[in-house]
Amino acid sequence: MATIIIATKNAHKAQEFAALLTPYQLEVKTLADFPPLEIVEDGRTFEENARKKAQAAVAAFNLPVLADDSGLMIDALNGEPGVYSARYAGDHDDAANNQKVLEKLNGLPFAERTAHFHTTIVGLKPTGEEIVVNGQVNGHILDTPQGENGFGYDPIFWVDELEVPMATLTMTEKNQISHRGRALQALMQEFKEWWN
Repeated sequence: MATIIIATKNAHKAQEFAALLTPYQLEVKTLADFPPLEIVEDGRTFEENARKKAQAAVAAFNLPVLADDSGLMIDALNGEPGVYSARYAGDHDDAANNQKVLEKLNGLPFAERTAHFHTTIVGLKPTGEEIVVNGQVNGHILDTPQGENGFGYDPIFWVDELEVPMATLTMTEKNQISHRGRALQALMQEFKEWWN
């Protein structure tokens, strides 16, 4: 059975990938299954960071890798927090990150608070063959957090096409329209050709 690595230690993210890869009968592993790997995510774009993760894992373990990088881009903040989304106000502190965004946008009318969740996935084989796909969902930043579901910036993100806060969606509903969900759908359209 062929093995593919999802370059994450996030079990939930790995499950999302694994579910879609079921038809290919692959052994899906994550970075948690291997010795610790130092990956420096100092790219200026989501694609650069995803590629750095993929390259590091391929070099270390000589197996095909899928890596992603995601974040929130706010137009009024020139695309911030962008690649710094997870550590915008402190390392992986969701509440502090949300608070920093709300403070920076304080007083700005809803119409000018446009934002986008974006995911880039890079697939890389030891042979050097690469695949790159993207997914995005558009919305606005709310004045105050709303909803109990989700994580990260979900409580302050208004999904334009559904007209609800992201954090009020069930996991199933979110996966259908989320940036990662859309990137995974795009990946599946091109995966077979890349894999074979």
